[in-house]
This record gives sequence, C-alpha cells and structure tokens, in this order.
Amino acid sequence: MARRITALLAAAVATGGAVVAVGLSAEAAPSAPAAAESMSAAMQRDLGLDAARAAARLSNEDRAGKADRTLRKQLSGRLGGTWYDAGRGKLVVGVTDNSAAATARAAGADAVVVGRTEAQLDELKATLDANQARSPRTVASWYVDLPGNRIVLKSRGTALAAARAFVAASGVPADAVSVEASDEAPRKLIDVVGGNAYYIGSGTRCSVGFSVNGGFVTAGHCGTSGASTTQPSGSFAGSSFPGNDYAFVRVAAGNTPVGAVNNYSGGRVAVAGSTDAPVGSSICRSGSTTGWHCGTIAARNASVTYAEGTITGLIRTNVCAEPGDSGGSAISGSQAQGVTSGGSGNCTSGGTTYFQPVNEILQAYGLTLVTNGGGTPPTTTPPTTPPGNCTGTAYTGTLAGGGSAIQPGNSYYQTTASGTHRGCLTGPAGTDFDLYLQKWNGSAWANVASGTTPTNSETVSYSGTAGYYRWQVHAYSGGGSYTLRVTRP
Repeated sequence: MARRITALLAAAVATGGAVVAVGLSAEAAPSAPAAAESMSAAMQRDLGLDAARAAARLSNEDRAGKADRTLRKQLSGRLGGTWYDAGRGKLVVGVTDNSAAATARAAGADAVVVGRTEAQLDELKATLDANQARSPRTVASWYVDLPGNRIVLKSRGTALAAARAFVAASGVPADAVSVEASDEAPRKLIDVVGGNAYYIGSGTRCSVGFSVNGGFVTAGHCGTSGASTTQPSGSFAGSSFPGNDYAFVRVAAGNTPVGAVNNYSGGRVAVAGSTDAPVGSSICRSGSTTGWHCGTIAARNASVTYAEGTITGLIRTNVCAEPGDSGGSAISGSQAQGVTSGGSGNCTSGGTTYFQPVNEILQAYGLTLVTNGGGTPPTTTPPTTPPGNCTGTAYTGTLAGGGSAIQPGNSYYQTTASGTHRGCLTGPAGTDFDLYLQKWNGSAWANVASGTTPTNSETVSYSGTAGYYRWQVHAYSGGGSYTLRVTRP
C-alpha cells in the first residue's frame, strides 16, 4: 500500500507541474499539517495556485526556511541575503565569493554572487532612516531589496528629483539606491468601526495580532498606553508609534489567549512559533474587515511614511488589507511573522501592506507567544457513550481550542470496495467539536462529508467509492479529550 500511494502522489505532483517531488512520500502528503491545509484555499485564490501547487509550495518553503537558518550561521559576513524563488521552488542565497556559493549549493540552495553584504545594505538603509526628517512627503517608503542587492525607494512619479536629492543629502551612494515611481499612499488601517476584532475606547476597531502570555500583541497606532479595550477587555500595557508600530494589550481575567489565527472560513490556524520566513515566501493575513488573504514577502527591513511619521524595520508584502485590519496577524505556514501596520490599495484592486515583525514586539516587552492552539487543555475523561449509537474502532485524543487531529493515528486508511463510512465524535461538555471525513483526490485531501453543528457531538455518514480516507477532528471552541468511533467498508 505504501509503495502504491507513493507512486500516486508522485504522479499527482508531476501532473500538477510542481517544481519538485522530492519529499512527498506516503506519510508526508497525507499527514500534512492542519495549518497548511487551512491555508490552501486562500493561497489558491490570492496566488493563482491549484491545490497541488499550494501544497508543494508550502513544502518547498518549509525546506527553504530550514536551509536559510543553517546558511545564515555558516556564511555570516559573506552573506548578501536570502530569498525564496517560487519559480524554482528553492532558496536563493546572495554571497560575496565563490567559496560561500559552494557552501550554499551544498545545502541545496541556489547561489548568486553579489557586491554588497546584507549587513552593508542594512547600514545604507539605516542611514536613510536616520535622515527621515529630510524625506519629502512625496516619498512613500524605502526598503532593502535583497534579490536586487540594493535599496529601493518609492516616490510619486512627479517628484523623483526630490527623492534623489533626499538620497544624496543623506550621504547614501546613488548607485546603491533605485528610485522608483509609485502611486502608493500608505495610511493606517484603523478607521472603520465595525469580525475577530477588538475595540478601543469609545468604539474604534482594530484586529488582534497574536496571543502572548497575559494578552495579545497588535499595532501601536491602534491605541496609546493606558487605553482600555473591549471584546476582549483589557488595556494597552505598552504602545510605540511612530518609529515603531507595536503594542501589547494585557487582557482582564476571564479572557483566555489562544495560540491560533482565525482563517475566516470556519477554522483556525495553529501558531507553532515565530521563525522569520525568507523574502519571497508566502504569507497570509487575518483581519476583522477583510478576513483572510495571502500574498508573498517582498522585502524585510522596509521603512514607510505615514502622516504621523516614518516607521522602520517593517515587512513589505503584496497582501491586501483595509482599514480595521490593523494589528491583525500575518503568518507563514505555522510561524507568526508580524502584525498589520498599514499600506495602500484594497482587497478589490490589490495593494501593498506592511507588517511590524512580531519578534521585535516580543523582545521589546519580554513576551512569549501562546502556541499550538493555546493554553493547557482541561483535564477531562473521554465520554464512554458516543452519539448516534455508534460502534466500531475507537480513537481518543486531547485537543486545545482551535486545534485539529487526524485519525487513525495521524495517518489514513484504504478501502478497496464501495460502502459506508461512519464516524461518531464526542468531545467534552460545553465545547464545540467538529468532524470531517476526507478523501485523497490524487493531489490533496478533500472534505467529502462533515458534521459542524455548534455542539460537542457529531455524527457523519458517507457512502463512498474505494480509495484512501481519513478523519479530521477539530476543536472549534473549547478543548479537552474526545472519543471518535469509526466503521468503514
């Protein structure tokens, strides 16, 4: 069976035109992380991918991220930056000599010899940051362009000369900066009241970023230190804007931080950590105005100018956002990246959005992310009487709120004949647990039946043809131990 499904998966990847098929084994593809599965639909919509290419991209980006962390340590002062090349499906490393290029290629990355190190580019950009007071209002932003090994400065097309004069007055060499015409008009995304939202003072709405010990992080422009919040209730324990755009909201008793992000399609993406994704990686954003949207990371260490001043050290992306999305989560795979600061455009025509890196916020306030669905699940005993008078093989487990599990045993099963698949799930009292039956369609796992009532018990029955199947248990609200009883053809 393992050899057969491996062949099926390899054929599906080849047919889908994915860059590489290496690593998509019988176990790897069927037991892909729940976070990757929940992102697939948004990536298909926003990045123009089909399900197979979305799955392959997430797998390739995960490998690229691991190589990135290793090579950054090995290359040190010879590193000209790293970025993910979606066309080749792999990490590209800028290096300053051929020896470093050989090291990068030995780690499975592509290498390009460049003239400036990443540290030198950051120094040039810091020089522009230090002279931001001289920047004309017609300059919207500037950032480190790693693939181009330069600084890119965005300015209104009618004022390019003024932008070049700003560069010269700052003492940055003209050949290190590309001045480009742009109609960007960045603004804070806060002014729509109205979601996964929270409210400040008399009713201004922003979006929760990521849960941390004691509360959550969000954008600094959403509120000043001491400002009160509702839904959840709390207060701003710290806020920095402009210069930075981050804040920490300490929530009141009775509010439980959960390590997950709302994907606005009835589920949550569990947060596993906050490892920085390379430039070029996909990134998805959640906000209370426009919900869940995806794009790619265009640059890190970007500066953007709002009416209140310049913000430095941001992540620049082509994800869309609108007012009210401010403060919301940006995540790559299962790794938190940042909170929504602002940008230009909208989710009808597209746009540019900037994010305050989450790791800087955690360091500034000494905070720790709440991860993997959040908190410690309550101690409960699995019910002994499943709903619907179900019999069959029993599987048990424990989930935190927002978490998901795959049964049987984080794997799948094969049926060789048509017949009925029946599953009966019971979770702890007072929770909302959902149940999904999924079938391998040749390129991805597809839901073929589900039970999603607002209760702790679900019964699913499906008459299906021969194939590969699995069950997904999802703790939509609340957590604890569950029992799933399954019969199959």
